[in-house]
Amino acid sequence: MRTSITALLLVLGVSSAAAEDIGSVDTAFKWLGANHKIVVEVFDDPSIEGVSCYLSRAKTGGISGSLGIAEDTSDASVACRQVGESITIKNPIKQTEQVFTERASILFKNIHVVRMVDEKRKVLTYLVYSNKFIDGSPKNSITAVPLPGNVNLAVSLKK
Repeated sequence: MRTSITALLLVLGVSSAAAEDIGSVDTAFKWLGANHKIVVEVFDDPSIEGVSCYLSRAKTGGISGSLGIAEDTSDASVACRQVGESITIKNPIKQTEQVFTERASILFKNIHVVRMVDEKRKVLTYLVYSNKFIDGSPKNSITAVPLPGNVNLAVSLKK
């Protein structure tokens, strides 16, 4: 049941975190509709205060892109950084947890950012990838955020 609800939310394009647009650059001119572009967005990790992730990804233009029915390519990159004075884990976090999802086609393709905890090294690792209903893409990008010495991961991880 939980898997069905998660799948439904992904199809509807529900995000774990909300992204803000930072900017974009055009990559190909289209006579009709918007140009193809690369967009840069930022979102804050919903469970980790003081960590923001910057996501760049391809957006398909043309008529289908302008209407929101095009399928974007699987090209994406992520860079997460400490922002502000400190990093605070708000609630216990999972070892591996999806922190962001955004629709990359009208129905069955999504971009995901997953946080993984490297407890031994006290590092938060973020992976971006895309998936389709039937077939995903091996294209991915990864970034890591070291945690300050005052963050107690043993207490912060859900077991």
